[in-house]
Amino acid sequence: MENIDFSLVDWSRAQFALTAMYHWIFVPLTLGLSFIIAFMETLYVRTGNPEWKRITKFWMALFGINFAIGIATGIILEFEFGTNWSNYSWFVGDIFGAPLAIEGIMAFFLESTFIAVMFFGWNKVSKKFHLLSTWLVAFGSNLSALWILVANGWMQYPAGMKFNPDTARNEMVDFWEVLFSPVAINKFLHTISSGYVLASVFVIGVSAWFLLKNREHLFAKRSIVVASVFGLLTTAFVVLTGDGSARNMAKYQPMKFAAMENLYVGKQNAPLVAIGILKEDKKESSHKKQDFRFMIEIPNMLSYMAFLDANAYVPGIKDIVYGNPEQNIPSYQERTVKGRTAILSLAAYKNAKKAGNDSLAKASLALFEKNYPDFGYGYYYSRNVQELIPSVPLTFYSFRIMVFLGVHFGLLFLVILWLTLNDRIARKRFILYTALWSIPLAYIASELGWIVAEAGRQPWVIQNILPTIAAVSQLKSFSVQITFWMFFILFTGLLIAEIRIMTTQIKKGPEEVRTFNNSTIPETKS
Repeated sequence: MENIDFSLVDWSRAQFALTAMYHWIFVPLTLGLSFIIAFMETLYVRTGNPEWKRITKFWMALFGINFAIGIATGIILEFEFGTNWSNYSWFVGDIFGAPLAIEGIMAFFLESTFIAVMFFGWNKVSKKFHLLSTWLVAFGSNLSALWILVANGWMQYPAGMKFNPDTARNEMVDFWEVLFSPVAINKFLHTISSGYVLASVFVIGVSAWFLLKNREHLFAKRSIVVASVFGLLTTAFVVLTGDGSARNMAKYQPMKFAAMENLYVGKQNAPLVAIGILKEDKKESSHKKQDFRFMIEIPNMLSYMAFLDANAYVPGIKDIVYGNPEQNIPSYQERTVKGRTAILSLAAYKNAKKAGNDSLAKASLALFEKNYPDFGYGYYYSRNVQELIPSVPLTFYSFRIMVFLGVHFGLLFLVILWLTLNDRIARKRFILYTALWSIPLAYIASELGWIVAEAGRQPWVIQNILPTIAAVSQLKSFSVQITFWMFFILFTGLLIAEIRIMTTQIKKGPEEVRTFNNSTIPETKS
């Protein structure tokens, strides 16, 4: 551990974060817009109204642009596991690789097979088969997310595995435990539903632009109604799954939960800080303690949110770092000692096995298995415990801004749906501008969700088992810096390209004619 190149660790983290955050700009719109398109085409097939076909094809064009550019960042992201995080890939490749392989075989091929029909099959296949293809693309896109999020959920809560001391690798023993772990399922449902909210905001915002420009009133109003209803339903689901995420976090990642709530000293009947402004406690700055300049609390709410019990004890950062015997919480010092014991006993087991000393090998293996749950803490033996505390201000503010924006979107859906159904929306320019400028806010909220999830669990790549400092490849820091800036330029270029192509397509508006047997005839409007 004395030979760790922390510059390499930092740049590897930065590069992966850069790729993941750019990738996540494209993914949620794909997830949500695919279902919105499917709903719109269903209305076209059921009613026979060509206006719904026209609406569907417009949003389908935007979906295609976003889908194509999102693939590029996703491919690079998967390659980085092998290039920058080879130790991680070796340590858990048997488990982490399985969901990604299934994603490629099952979901990707489902998408790629039917997406061609969806885009090029108009007037070439039957209406019902085209509709089926659109729905299958939507399910395929979300199936891709399932397997990727199962892999990420496993990193947050490793399950269904067993460590093989002979190969020094974790191996999958129960695929279904990996797939159906409470963290994996909840993460999938929460993440895709947040993508649905973003897509709803996007459709409403673009439709609002048409109304502000006094264009395509019928198209805009129908799009708003579909997106608002979809957004309201999925917002409720986001709240439900977010509640589940909080309980999983309190149970399996208590340090992340404490940092997110700026809870330094554990409490019974712990209140929830709804709004707060932090300031550093200079007396205990070495342990990242933060005080409040200002706060508004909801009594007992944090205890209830964490354990469904208003009287429950919620451990704070101090409890987790220094231990709390009364609450049966071991200290980090105890866990680092156990982790160190696990690392040393594993080495002793290998040496004994090589020497043919079966009794020593057996004893060393038993000692290793006893201490393996704290294996990752051994890398921090004799190191500053501050490294095991995530950034409190970052997780605290990210969570609250995300929640605030989520409430804003829910109210926006409700208000704009009511105004549209009452045929008053075109006159409410303030609401229309609010909807339009909510598009970038939706992307901010989406990225903040990932910041809470990923930055909040640092320094762990795999919770309690593998820290970031032990997961990186043996590379030169300079080479990672070069690729970081290369990817930054590439991804920024892709983002600019997408924005320009999308804005051009939006300004063009829905097509005014439809093609039938190589001739064009005016599209009938209702």
